[in-house]
Amino acid sequence: MKSLRTAIVGCGNVATRYVENIASYPNVENLGFADVAPERAEDFAAKHGGKAYADLAAVLADPDVDCVVNLTIHHAHFEVVTACLQAGKHVHSEKPLAMTSREANALVALAAEKNLRLSSAPTTFLGEAQQTAAKALRDGGTGPIRLVYAEINHGRIETWHPNPAPFYDVGVMFDVGVYPLAVATALFGPAVKVTAYGKVLFPDRKTQTGEPFTVTTPEFILAAVEFASGPVMRLTTNFYNAGGKQGSSMEFVGDLGNVYLESSYMFNAKVERAEFGKHYEPVELVRAPFDGIEFGRGVQDLAEAIAEGRPHRAAGEQAAHIVELIEAIHTGIKTGQPVEISSTFVPPPPMPWA
Repeated sequence: MKSLRTAIVGCGNVATRYVENIASYPNVENLGFADVAPERAEDFAAKHGGKAYADLAAVLADPDVDCVVNLTIHHAHFEVVTACLQAGKHVHSEKPLAMTSREANALVALAAEKNLRLSSAPTTFLGEAQQTAAKALRDGGTGPIRLVYAEINHGRIETWHPNPAPFYDVGVMFDVGVYPLAVATALFGPAVKVTAYGKVLFPDRKTQTGEPFTVTTPEFILAAVEFASGPVMRLTTNFYNAGGKQGSSMEFVGDLGNVYLESSYMFNAKVERAEFGKHYEPVELVRAPFDGIEFGRGVQDLAEAIAEGRPHRAAGEQAAHIVELIEAIHTGIKTGQPVEISSTFVPPPPMPWA
């Protein structure tokens, strides 16, 4: 299998995880790094090997680069991904694919026009725990799933990140609400309507160095998401509670029983199943899991898909649908009215080992 030759653009916190994952894949070779601060790219190249590109233009001018792994800040995604596709490069982008559905759909259309692959995080529905839960649902012991509970209690970004304000600006739904949305849409397909409520719980915050900043985007969001295939999901997200007993869990409720997924994004999360009215029992994962989140798994699947001539699982169409979902949630918060979803996509197939 020919290696997919990548370059990482954006050398922030998550880039280390990506390059370490990619280094373990026999079918992916990372050629180098670029960043708006060139010294960060140089540091990554010195530590992990490869080139330190002067800028994005230098990456795009390199004929050896097949695919750009876009790890830039949220608001730069549309511009960066557009430039990469225009230059003839495949793209795997961190989430969100774009900040508006108009931009996300434009990227999907551009990739199709250029006959290029567009892959996007979150790819955590490819994890062992998430694939195990999906298999448990496919096995049919729960009967039809009619209700899903999903929680994301992600704590206070300022307690661990040196620059928390951009996370609060983009909002909890774009940053971490995407994880249960990715799992649910991978399982149940497109959503058709959302009803949402949001509030700023804790507006006055301080960075680790004591600098004050004010949160204006709701950091607590409650949404009801209705899927074309039938289920309704109650999704609760916040940048306030650090874990708590609710954590990042998902619970799938059917006529005959339930499936519990301890986390929508940790690949080694617990999975449990219960018959209707009975206690949960553990479900063995379909294979030994990655410990935590394997961020590069979407890049690995993209490389395999290109070599095998099949669709990749973390498709741009699903990512664009999730952007429209989040946009609709924010609209619903402002208007107090349900918002219909118009986009659609084909849900990804299970991983072969699941």
